Amino acid sequence: MLIEKLKERFGQAILGSETANGDETITIARDGALEILKSLRDEPGLEFNFLVDVTAVDWLERKPRFDVIYHLNSLTLGHRLRIKVAVDYPEPWAYSVTPIWKAADWLERECFDMFGIVFKGHPDLRRILMYDTFEGHPLRKDYPYNKRQPIVPEVDPVVNPLRPSR
Repeated sequence: MLIEKLKERFGQAILGSETANGDETITIARDGALEILKSLRDEPGLEFNFLVDVTAVDWLERKPRFDVIYHLNSLTLGHRLRIKVAVDYPEPWAYSVTPIWKAADWLERECFDMFGIVFKGHPDLRRILMYDTFEGHPLRKDYPYNKRQPIVPEVDPVVNPLRPSR
């Protein structure tokens, strides 16, 4: 039911849709994503006021290679939606949704750290889970599982605090 309402509202901007086990998913293009996501938050009858998660999936053999996935919830209306935005390799990027939902800040940083997807317009895009000198992005399908990482020197954080990783 929600998908039909969204197709009526956004038309050709919805590239695909599916419903599985009660979960509704739409696929949209990266170029119009910010406008659509802002409308999903602001328009009466949609009111997706809660960004639950931002994550990604690496489809190594597919073009485009990555899907950035947003899980949205409407706390006022009680419905939820999954949105997929395809991004391609070798320079995967998506627009940051931190101006729409402040909760996207650390979620996008995690996606950047694990998959190497850059979020344009993010206020502080840097590693959040791995240390600064970590090489690669461990959730990519082509990441070598037995890769040796540089040794990080032991530091007393009280005497010599670590600098921010910018």
